[in-house]
Amino acid sequence: MVQVDHNELAPKQHVFISGLARAGTTVLMRKFYATGLYRSLTYRDMPFVLAPNLWRRLSLISRRETESAERAHGDKLFVNIDSPESLDEVFWRVFVGDEYLQKTHMKPHVPSGEVLNKYVRYVNAILSAHTPRKELYLSKNNNNILRLGSIHQAFPNALLLIPFREPLQHAVSLLRQHRRFSGLHEQSDFVLSYMTWLGHHEFGLDHRPFLLGNTTPIPYSTDTLDYWLQLWCRTYAWLENSKPKSALFICYEDLCADEENWTRLATLANIPGSHRVGDPFELSSRSIDSSVDQCLADHASTIYTRLVTQARDQLS
Repeated sequence: MVQVDHNELAPKQHVFISGLARAGTTVLMRKFYATGLYRSLTYRDMPFVLAPNLWRRLSLISRRETESAERAHGDKLFVNIDSPESLDEVFWRVFVGDEYLQKTHMKPHVPSGEVLNKYVRYVNAILSAHTPRKELYLSKNNNNILRLGSIHQAFPNALLLIPFREPLQHAVSLLRQHRRFSGLHEQSDFVLSYMTWLGHHEFGLDHRPFLLGNTTPIPYSTDTLDYWLQLWCRTYAWLENSKPKSALFICYEDLCADEENWTRLATLANIPGSHRVGDPFELSSRSIDSSVDQCLADHASTIYTRLVTQARDQLS
């Protein structure tokens, strides 16, 4: 086991949200951020996300307000310069990208103690770049499922949250976004380069799937529902067996069905006062392609049932 230096951040109950894209990770992050208790990287930290203190002092944009606009996903989530975003993957790409980021896929990795200590210092710099200083860090980074054990080692008291959705609806959403971003990438080399620079390979022309316990490529085209359903199965089945024991599965359907589930989660995070902040959890439903592999769908349903049971037990 690698050694991580003792640090004053370790005992804090930071929040790390990670799962497959389109699992409700962004809405959940925004819910925590709206409490005002957390510091997260925002669009205001761009483009120098690895030097948050320096950029805050130098950037003129830090003294300007901007209007909100719907994000590129077309999912009715509006963002502005102060919206939290998944930007800290740049750290991992720069320092250890060769350990997990391959040309066609991404794989789990265990960062060295030296790199983990650098990451702790990086989190400290992000917290210090806020006036007044925040003491709790909030990260939404789907690629963190590749290194959850190391995150837990560096921040043993942090909440590690793994949202998931009903697999067929989740797969439909992933397929829609893959087609959407593939079109955007065909139209703009900048959009493609920008997402690659950020380490976002969830979908689009530079899609690089997680290659986890099963090292064989998924035997379907990325333009099929079966591909994304298989990716869902492999990802969450692997997380069932590999996640740190303290990491919590979070059922998105449950968050949408009863706000008491968010209240329980907020209580677990020691969030004081009113919990009714941020965007509401809203469920969407789309028609399912009847050509989907039924055996695969049944397998996904079995995994989903196990995850729901575990998620409810953890929040009860």
